[in-house]
Amino acid sequence: MLAYLEAENAWFEARMEPHKDLVETLFKEMKARIKEDDSTVPQRRGDWLYWSEFEEGAEYRKYYRKPVAGGERVLILDENELAAGHEYFRLGTFSISDNARLLAYSVDTNGSERFTARVKDLETGQHLPDEIPGTLSDLVWVMDDTALVYGLADENWRVHDATLHVLGTPLSEDVELYRESADEGFRVGAGLSAQEDWLIIATGDNETSEVRLVPVADPKAKPILVAPRRKGVEYDVDVRDGTLWVHTNDEHVNFRLATAPLDKPGEWTTLIEGSDEVYLDGFSLFRDFYVTEGRIKGLDQIQLRSYADPNLVKPIAFAEASFTTGLTNNPEYHQDRLRLSYQSMVTPDSVYDYHVETGELELLKQQEIPSGYDPALYTTERVEIAARDGTMIPVSVVMRKDREPGGPLHLYAYGAYGYAVPPGFSTTRLSLVDRGFAYAIAHIRGGDDLGRKWYLAGKLNERVNTFTDFVDVAKGLAARGYTQEGRISISGGSAGGELMGVVVNTDPQLWGAVVAHVPFVDVLATMLDDSLPLTPGEWPEWGNPILSKQAFAYILSYSPYDQVVAQDYPPMLVTAGLNDPRVTYWEPAKWVAKLRELKTDDNELLLKTNMGAGHGGKSGRFESIRETAEEVAFVLWQLGVEG
Repeated sequence: MLAYLEAENAWFEARMEPHKDLVETLFKEMKARIKEDDSTVPQRRGDWLYWSEFEEGAEYRKYYRKPVAGGERVLILDENELAAGHEYFRLGTFSISDNARLLAYSVDTNGSERFTARVKDLETGQHLPDEIPGTLSDLVWVMDDTALVYGLADENWRVHDATLHVLGTPLSEDVELYRESADEGFRVGAGLSAQEDWLIIATGDNETSEVRLVPVADPKAKPILVAPRRKGVEYDVDVRDGTLWVHTNDEHVNFRLATAPLDKPGEWTTLIEGSDEVYLDGFSLFRDFYVTEGRIKGLDQIQLRSYADPNLVKPIAFAEASFTTGLTNNPEYHQDRLRLSYQSMVTPDSVYDYHVETGELELLKQQEIPSGYDPALYTTERVEIAARDGTMIPVSVVMRKDREPGGPLHLYAYGAYGYAVPPGFSTTRLSLVDRGFAYAIAHIRGGDDLGRKWYLAGKLNERVNTFTDFVDVAKGLAARGYTQEGRISISGGSAGGELMGVVVNTDPQLWGAVVAHVPFVDVLATMLDDSLPLTPGEWPEWGNPILSKQAFAYILSYSPYDQVVAQDYPPMLVTAGLNDPRVTYWEPAKWVAKLRELKTDDNELLLKTNMGAGHGGKSGRFESIRETAEEVAFVLWQLGVEG
């Protein structure tokens, strides 16, 4: 198997060899758009300000802090040092203790998503002897910073536990606070309430949830079950001054917000009704106000609300017609200003403080592009394209104002798990746009761009809507003069790679180039194998073909690998990760092999497998850009666009 993957990699290198100068050109221009000596905006937590920095030429970050009262900055963690000697590196969780003395963090050095947790004493600079291998969870401080709560990935990468580790004790003495044993598809996670006095232990899958509470001071106390699981009912909670806050879809598909007394946690009283117009996708509690986040007609909304007056709502307004925004790092319960992010397809990533008292939006930082960027050269549009069933599909488009109509267009989508692709900014995207491409994001069903119903209309027995929406958007953009059939390049990853696999089967003539990253293409076989890492938890998303003949037939009808036929296929670049626990490497490998056997054209078909990485490809900010440069070079090559 390894020999086969190496042979495919050698073929990839051989076919890309004539275009290595183009790859290098693209890499250099993408790298030139990155401010190498960059840093995040410091944020206060307790008596300290925390931030991270990239040094010039460095692949990874350094993390610093300094006293709010003044003093020298202190290096608390260096990713570059931790990554030394490893082909792959990823920092998992990063958690400062309440007393600010200890840092708990976790690292993955091969892309397998099995993280090793360590604890560093920030006063001495030394690591404690405590080391927890195999975690796949946050690290949560409890018991006056003397203990951590974590979860382990089992042999199938499923986290079924919330476990307590007391610092200085052997792992064999760790205590399970909760274990999920009733449902193989559920995953367990833990976090803290807004006032950090309750440990919230949640279990659930893609459509059902169940939450328990235990005191942070005594996590081994008898847990409070908020409400027993009911299939199809999702809820998440927080606690403020002894009142339980519940965000749930039990009465409305777009969720409501309710409260309950802690001694009667299942008796929920509605605070904000569910709405067909407003998708309420989250809330945050602070001392003097609370914040709801959601979307109206697909656009992000942040609203400040009063505890005393339920009718007092202060939305945070932005001027652009299409954008993405949300709360970011707001670690303290008492906040008189809110840190939030903002960007659009023409506005670089921006960090703001919203002053609660005055309503002022203070721009703290906007992403710098050292090689230069003039937003006046570009235009962004939000259009609607009719799908074949009459549903109007939103599409976000960015292009240069001087672009010739009908030129090449790159179309991207995901369309699964209720993930909405934000209409945000990308520096690497400019390498296509500056060469005459329009770049479009199709907000297809399967994401929750237009609310929860939008998501439900693209899952289970409605899954095919996701694929036909994408095809209809492509045809609609061509019909409106944005591009022409055959001049459209497309890309997607993971479940978005499944989308790529379906549409090359159904409408191969539309696409001039296809890039499928770690594509989930062997859907039926994967859903039939309950020993694979994600399968049991995925059945609510795709269906269970083991138990349902109907689900078997429906998945078979679109599963990309199973539907490969003898026909012409467009040029394709496929990627895989040898250590990928989400989409196992053999899925893209066997798909490519079957395509090689059956396709009737001479178009390029390339498979590149990262032999030392996982689902996200190579780590490091420059190594990952080089892979993007290869992707863009492939697209330009296949569409005959000058480099």
